[in-house]
Amino acid sequence: MQQSVCLVDDDSDLRKAMTQTLELAGLTVMAFPGAAEALAVLGPDFDGIVISDIRMPGIDGLTLFRRIAGFDPDLPVILVTGHGDIPMAVQALQDGVYDFIPKPFAAERLVQSARRALEKRRLVMENRALKRAAETAGESLPLIGQTPVMERLRQTLRHIADTDVDVLVAGETGSGKEVVATLLHKWSRRRDGNFVALNCGALPETVIESELFGHEQGAFTGALKKRIGRIEHASGGTLFLDEIEAMPPATQVKMLRVLEAREITPLGTNLVRPVDIRVIAAAKIDLGDPAQRGDFREDLYFRLNVVTLSIPPLRERRDDIPLLFSHFLTRAAERFKRDVADISPAVRHHLMSHSWPGNVRELSHFAERVALGVEGSLGQTTASASLPGSALPEQLERYEAEILKEVLRAQRGDVKATIEALGIPRKTFYDKLQRHGINRADYAERPASEKPVR
Repeated sequence: MQQSVCLVDDDSDLRKAMTQTLELAGLTVMAFPGAAEALAVLGPDFDGIVISDIRMPGIDGLTLFRRIAGFDPDLPVILVTGHGDIPMAVQALQDGVYDFIPKPFAAERLVQSARRALEKRRLVMENRALKRAAETAGESLPLIGQTPVMERLRQTLRHIADTDVDVLVAGETGSGKEVVATLLHKWSRRRDGNFVALNCGALPETVIESELFGHEQGAFTGALKKRIGRIEHASGGTLFLDEIEAMPPATQVKMLRVLEAREITPLGTNLVRPVDIRVIAAAKIDLGDPAQRGDFREDLYFRLNVVTLSIPPLRERRDDIPLLFSHFLTRAAERFKRDVADISPAVRHHLMSHSWPGNVRELSHFAERVALGVEGSLGQTTASASLPGSALPEQLERYEAEILKEVLRAQRGDVKATIEALGIPRKTFYDKLQRHGINRADYAERPASEKPVR
């Protein structure tokens, strides 16, 4: 939709001349002889700007500005006058007027000011639309996205959620595989049962079998009491096996039996126990490709592959990035108790040009840094990192150090808050501080007694 300029001036000749000037520059103009007529069409949803004379009968330009600020302080107002002086101009700008143009003025001066104001208004309206969409999607639709591929994915989830079939979810790291599994559980008749998640790549081979199947007291050294396994705990609900490609071969054999017979035999007993589970498995590789499958059992793959859902990486659905980012930014601002920042042109460029290898998880962490005010590093840090003659590893090291400093500064040296904002383990955080020679205490807020008196 093309933005409009709402022009208000009681001088018909000047109003016509200004309208012609703006229209010759390619702008759409709605011209009114008085403020009352203009106010009848203006509101928070008006996507354009206002240019008004100050000296007018009835409602003057300054009063018109105050009326507009009352219902939308982000609507740019440009005031034009032949009677204004410097104090009036200064006060008007301090009160929030976008620009102040004294008569006589060059046509290009008016056009340039109008174009800058329209660009500001466009960004404001886009940010508002994204925030509204994110708020709508935030709770009722956790799998956020408006692209056709995401619409189809949600439709498929709704269609199969209540069918009780086992599902294989394929997608890159950070793409949202657990979100899909959670939705399948919440939208199914099993929603009142347990949703039990296990990352097969996070447990050593000596532990995973006990975690899955449970054990009896004395089944092995250290088994001091009976333990219910994850599979049995999920009975009546859903079992989510993440990174199933990392499951040890011996465990794969037993898992195949579970899928075929829906029964388990805990370690240390010969008693067979029936289980009522739905299995959702997730893999970050294509298990259908023998070259990628490796030592993962083909029969287990086929048993899991009743329904396969593929989650596209973020780089293949770039139109969803602004909406996702707005959702994460709002959530991060609430978490850190900060005002929700508008999306600046630098951040917007980064959103649409970055490849996002970490997918939605990486985007979420980036939104947290923006909420903390670290987005300035997009320009300054990149520039300082890209020094002539610097090798790529050196540039990356400098970039990482600047980000650490920015987040520490934003968090006033608070370790826990900084680690959460960066999304890294505590040990990694301290290792990086040592490597870059950063002293956390330099960023800690000092007691009032130690602060200099000004």
